[in-house]
Order: sequence, then structure tokens, then C-alpha cells
Amino acid sequence: MMSYLKQSKKRKVEEECFAFNKESTEKQFCFGVGETGSRAEHAKVPRRLSRISSATNDGNGRAIAVFTSGGDSQGMNAAVRAVVRMAITCGSEAYLIKEGYQGMVDGGDNIMKAGWDDVSGILQMGGTIIGSARCQDFRQREGRLKAAYNLVTRGITNICAIGGDGSLTGANLFREEWPSLLQELVDQEKITAGQQIRYSHLNIVGLVGSIDNDFCGTDMTIGADSALHRIVECVDCIVTTAHSHQRAFVLEVMGRHCGYLALVTGLACGADWIFIPENPPGDDWPEKMCAKLDNARSWGNRLNVVIVAEGAINKKGEAITSENVKNVIKERLKLDTRVTVLGHVQRGGAPSAFDRVLATRMGSEAVLCLLEATPSTPAYVVSLDGNQAVRVPLMECVKKTQAVQKAMSELRFTEAASLRGRTFLGNLEIYKKLGAVTKGSFNKGTITELTSEGEVSECCAQPFNIAIMNVGAPAAGMNAAVRSAVRTCLFSGFNALVVHNGFEGLATGLIEEFSWRDVANWVSFGGSKLGTKRTLPSQCDIGEIAKNITKHAISGIICIGGFEAYHGMLELCEAREEHSELAVPVVVIPATLSNNVPGSDISIGSDTALNAVCETCDRIKMSASGTKRRTFLVETMGGCCGYLATMAGLAAGADAAYICEEPFTIKDLQKNIKHLRTKMMGKIQRGLVLRNEKANDNFTTEFIHQLYSEEGKGVFDCRVNVLGHMQQGGVPSPFDRNFATKTAAKAAFWITKKITDCVKYGKLCCDSEDDIVLIGMRKRQMIFQPVKSLKGEANFEKRIPKTQWWLNIRPLLRLMAHYQDDRALYQAESETDIAPASPASQ
Repeated sequence: MMSYLKQSKKRKVEEECFAFNKESTEKQFCFGVGETGSRAEHAKVPRRLSRISSATNDGNGRAIAVFTSGGDSQGMNAAVRAVVRMAITCGSEAYLIKEGYQGMVDGGDNIMKAGWDDVSGILQMGGTIIGSARCQDFRQREGRLKAAYNLVTRGITNICAIGGDGSLTGANLFREEWPSLLQELVDQEKITAGQQIRYSHLNIVGLVGSIDNDFCGTDMTIGADSALHRIVECVDCIVTTAHSHQRAFVLEVMGRHCGYLALVTGLACGADWIFIPENPPGDDWPEKMCAKLDNARSWGNRLNVVIVAEGAINKKGEAITSENVKNVIKERLKLDTRVTVLGHVQRGGAPSAFDRVLATRMGSEAVLCLLEATPSTPAYVVSLDGNQAVRVPLMECVKKTQAVQKAMSELRFTEAASLRGRTFLGNLEIYKKLGAVTKGSFNKGTITELTSEGEVSECCAQPFNIAIMNVGAPAAGMNAAVRSAVRTCLFSGFNALVVHNGFEGLATGLIEEFSWRDVANWVSFGGSKLGTKRTLPSQCDIGEIAKNITKHAISGIICIGGFEAYHGMLELCEAREEHSELAVPVVVIPATLSNNVPGSDISIGSDTALNAVCETCDRIKMSASGTKRRTFLVETMGGCCGYLATMAGLAAGADAAYICEEPFTIKDLQKNIKHLRTKMMGKIQRGLVLRNEKANDNFTTEFIHQLYSEEGKGVFDCRVNVLGHMQQGGVPSPFDRNFATKTAAKAAFWITKKITDCVKYGKLCCDSEDDIVLIGMRKRQMIFQPVKSLKGEANFEKRIPKTQWWLNIRPLLRLMAHYQDDRALYQAESETDIAPASPASQ
């Protein structure tokens, strides 16, 4: 990371050139099963604005405008807020362009200067407060000429466009035509030659806002996660009534050209069948679908759910509608079948915590991208790759997105699905495998199964048992992971055993065999149906654990849990010399709301907890707005890990978040009080402060409450909310369901292969350190790491990793809250954050 360099206040007109380092980095981030990832070259680019603080003035004399275009999506307002506030932080003027390109063409009051408070209170709002409209005028050069005039007269030469591929393509065309448009304005004597020279170059950066997640070059678009929340909530509600009346439901979701929403909904809700445009069925789909639904009913299922993307087609390109599907089920199976078309409810409502944080990070990075841009750099789009914000050449992504549409129109469906990227393909592959329903046919060591697409499949039965268990505190998504692990083991021909009550159950023999139907509908259940405890093996007799592994012929263990799961398996690894029975392969899957497991940037359950905190904070802010001049102090869970407090603070627009990882003193508390007193004198007369439950032994929640109450007298009062175990409860979010399903499936496939590879002369031999691993996401990679190798990365006293990625984006919280101090020093997320569009980045 290059040091921060000050830019001259006088903007240079002549072209600046950056030398791109030829070094490259390998990128492998794969949620798919059995995939090794793809490689893409990353150009390491010298960063001029690698550090941004409230004292930065590199934007002096610059004007940055933001607009939204095309279909609206939840999270657009969060992006607008981030762009405006980061622009002001950098010393630039910020402008809002209302009604998209139409407002740019019409000018006048549609282009307004924005202040800090103008974007306050919009973080939690759906849609876009600045409006979005289709604009025919901008498609013509005459309209673009008017837009150029309106921008030049206001000194705007930096634009952040938030929209889909059509909107971003229009922005790039505008950028390319900019010099000729200015020349034409000079010829018409509408602007001066001096203005032409001063504003000779237009900088463009794009943010993708789309609920369809149909843009190539990013793992997630702004709004897609929120749309999944709306859909999954509706499906969960429908499932209860369908179960009561033994009905079949056909749900139609958005996705005219992309089946992402339908596909992930199918995974997140355990749908019996899905129809998506990228994977069209053959002409015999009615027979195969009905056979699969009937099979599900035959082993006791009381309902069926079929998900249909609005753009679903068959292999001939002919539409398959929800009414078509309903009629087939009614006529062939004689089931009471209903259709629900979710429509625009998917676009509405408050954005999820994921979309708020994503939009905030992308919006902040977009401003840095604009301020670093030169006439020689291409237009970029800020994308999500793994858990990192990256810059990708805009037109490369647009061309790849258009290539998908062309392949679809020419009925080249396999190519279209491949162009969607490995994340889409991974989702599709997992659905095909986990959607299989065992027929119950077993003949001479062969298991006959019915796949998710109605095909009959056979696999050889394996004489090995794999145990699946939960350890640590309950986390939403644990049941989805258990379901996925059980079914993946069965799909591979292995026996699935489950262990109740964690290591205690393994020591006392609370073990039973599970079948396919035993985990039916588990994907939507919160908590842990197997039971889970924090007890470590050393606390419940490792010798007894070893005996039960032998007694139940356990050949492998999948352990789903938090820091205790990692710590416990580390103890078993170190006890192998004394107990040879422990020499079996083990995979630890991080699952904890605290997100404190070493070796993984994200844990199952943390997204659900984050949404729970965020929703509560939204309600609290409403209360604070009503009473005026009130600050709420909210205590969150997380142990000594401040992930939940920090991310909730970003997502909810908090003024501060106290965490254990960032020591604070009484002077810091006084500084925060001073900040709140100043804020209460302005337009925004409310405050929100979060505190991690173990942020400081002395500065307790009650102490901070009393300090705020005393020091805020006459200006604001203070109230306390301790959220407690409500953060652990509730149904898992779509992200946690999907992440749990895919991670557990990958873990199960790894362990079944490890067992097969380690069997010698009929005996299992797994005594290497590489046989006890933790699967985790590290930046852009999903990797298996020996638990022993992670020992040096763990702080066992505080039960947290020694290095945590999210601390790098924590300064955004203070920047967005308008703090004037050195803790609001934000550094770019990665040296390699400028990358080409490739399948690996999708």
C-alpha cells in the first residue's frame, strides 16, 4: 500500500499516466462444490488516496454527482449517502441528480447541491429518494449535449452512476463523447474555451443496483440480498399454510433474464423444483416434476413448493408460466395447488444489513476511484469479490453481461450459465445434488436416488459412518448446515450419524443415524435441533469420546460451531498420540453470531444476528426521532469480538461503537459526548451508540449510560437497550441458509473424498495434521486449513482471531458519522482492488 500523497489544489488538465505493475495475484474464491476456482490477473496500482480522513482535502475544487437509474433496488439510498458523505469528507462538493438521466438532461432543480444532513435518515429506506426514470432523451446526442451543459455550468466532472448494465453503458458512452460535446457547446457559444479546458475530462464510476444480481463481474449487486429477504419471508409464511392443508404452492419470483433469485430461493427454502432460464427443462418436465413431487409425498411430506422465475423457459425458448406449472400439478397429481406471484414486493421494504454495508463500502470506494481517475484510466465499476470491494473495468463487465443475454437468445444455455460465473454455477450444482430425494431403493450395495431434475441416479453404498455435530452457542443456520451435510453424505453413499449436545453427547453416546427425511424442512429452522453446548473435550473425558468413535464406527466428523468447535477439535488433534481412535478426518465449519473463529472471515449465523440488531436499531432510531434530543445506548453480543457491534453500527448509521479490539479511554467517551452535543444542536436530534458486551471491564454499559446522562444534561438524555439473546434467535437469513448449505456440502464432499483416499487394505488411516481442518473464507478464497496451523492466529484468552479483516473498514463508521479525529482514518481495502472482469470475479 503506497503512502498517502497530497494532490495539488490546482487540477491538471494534461494527461497523467500511471505505470501498472506487471505482478499478478492468484484469485480463488469458490462456493461451488468440487471446484478449484479460476485465475485472474490483478494489476497492482499505486494508490494516491490510500488513506482518507476527515482532514483530507484532496477533493478540493472537485464536484462529485450521484444519480440512480433504471429499476430501483434496496440499498441505493445507502450508496447515495456514502457517496455524498465521502465526497464531503474529501473536501469535494457533492451533488444529487434527481430522476436519473432525465434530471441530468432537464437540469434546473433536478441537480442540487447536497449537504451532510441532506442524506441523513435514508440509510434504512428502500427505493431511491432521488428518483429513477427511463430517459429517451439521453439516448439521443442532443439530450446528452444538454446534460453536458448542465454539468459543466455547475463544475461537475465526476459522476457516480448507480444502476444496471444499461445505465452504466449510457454513462460510459457519455464519458467517451464528453470532449466532442464540450467542443460543440463551445461552437454554440454556450460555454467558454476556458471552461472547456478546465472541465476537459469526465470521470465515471459505476455501482450496480439490481435485485436480479444479473451483472457479470460482481458476486452480489446492491439490492439482491434484500430481495431474497422478501422472497424467503413470503415462502416461510406460505409453507405454514401449505403444511396445514397439504397443498402445493407455485411461487413466481422476479428474474426476467436471470434465475439467481429463484435458484437461491430454492436452496434457502428447500424447494422441490425450480424453473430458471439458464437451466431449462426438457419436454418431459411435467412427468419428471410430478414424479419427484409424488416421491416427496410418499415418504410423508405434507406440502410441495415449486419456484418459477418470471423468465423461465424450456429448451426451445418457450415460456413456462406459473399457471402452466399449477395446471400440470393439479391435473396429474390431483393436489390442491395455488399460485402466488410476489411481484414488486421483492423490490420494496428496508434494505438488509448486508445491502447497507455493501452499499456503504461501494459508495465510499467509488469516491476514491473518481478522485484517483485520470484521462488515461478507464471507467470502473465497484464490485464485490469474496468479501472485498474491488474495481473492475466497466465495459468488460458490460460486454460479458451482454454476452449472457446473447447466449440466452440463441438458446446456448450451458454457455449462458457458465458466463454467469462460478458462484451461479456453484449454486446450481448444489441445488441439483441436494435436491435429490432418495427413493429408498437399495439393491446389492447400490442406492437408487431421484435427482432434483427428476433423473434416476445410482451410487454405491459405502461402509463408512460420518458423524455430524453442533458445538458452542446456537447460531441461525446451524440446522441448514446439518441438513446439507447429512444429505451430501447420503448422496455420496455414506451413512450419516448425528451427535446430540456437542462433545458431551459424543462422550456419553448420544448418537443416532439420520436418513434423508429426518432433516426435511430443517433449512428454515433457527437454533440447533441437535442441541449444542460449549463444553470442550478436555472437560468431558477425551477417553470416552475415543471409545464412542470406535463403538459407533465413526470414520469422519463434521463439527459445526463457534470458537469452541475449533478449540475442541484442536484438543482432539493434540490427543491423537494418546488415543489412536481419534485418527479420523474432521472438518470444522464456523457457525457463530460472534464471527470470532480463526481461519474464516465469515461465520454461519453472523448475518442473521446482524439483521436482528439492525432491525432493532431502526425501531430505536424512530423512537429517538419522535422524542427528539435522545441518545440510545445499545449493547450487543459477541463476547470479545466487536464484529457485530461494528457492522451493526455501519448498517444502522450509529454515531459510535465501542469494542474490545479498539481500546478507549474516558477522553474518548468525552469526545463522543461532545460530538453528540454538537449534533443535537443541528437538524438531526437523535443519537445511536453501540457497545459490545465485553468492550471494557470498567466502562460498562451502565457506566457509559450514567456518564452520557450526566454530561448530556440540558442537551440530550440517554436510554439503554440490552438486546440479549434475541440476537441468537429467529429464522436464519437467506445469506446464512445459502452459506450454510454450500459450506456444509463442500465440507462433506471433502471428508468423503478424504476417507476414500485414506483407506488402505480396508483400514482407515488418517493421522496427519492435514486431516483435521477448518473450512473458511479468506478474502477471495474458500479453503481448508489444518486446525493446528491456525493455533498461532488465535487469541485463546479472548476467544478471537489475532487479525480481523473488518477492522480495516471500521473507520467508515466514524467517517459516516462526521467525526473529526484520527480514528476516522480509512484505508483502501486492498492493494489489488483494480481487477479485470473475468469468470473468477463473478
